[in-house]
Amino acid sequence: MRWQDHISVDPNVCHGKACISGTRVMVSVILDNLAEKFDIDEIVRSYPSVKRADVQAVIRYAADLASERIIPFAPGPA
Repeated sequence: MRWQDHISVDPNVCHGKACISGTRVMVSVILDNLAEKFDIDEIVRSYPSVKRADVQAVIRYAADLASERIIPFAPGPA
């Protein structure tokens, strides 16, 4: 699967934030739902314009971003 077929960035849609193509559903919203332990079926029910393949593309997109950038963070308590 190519996430590029499911995710787009348009400066005229949601202030240029990454969205599911053809919608105003931001990638960050899908990731927030996943982080809150919603499963893919719950997300698709909540956002009827979003398909299962779109959610899977969001996960792939996030994985690609994480592999390309290092975000510094302070180590947690020992």
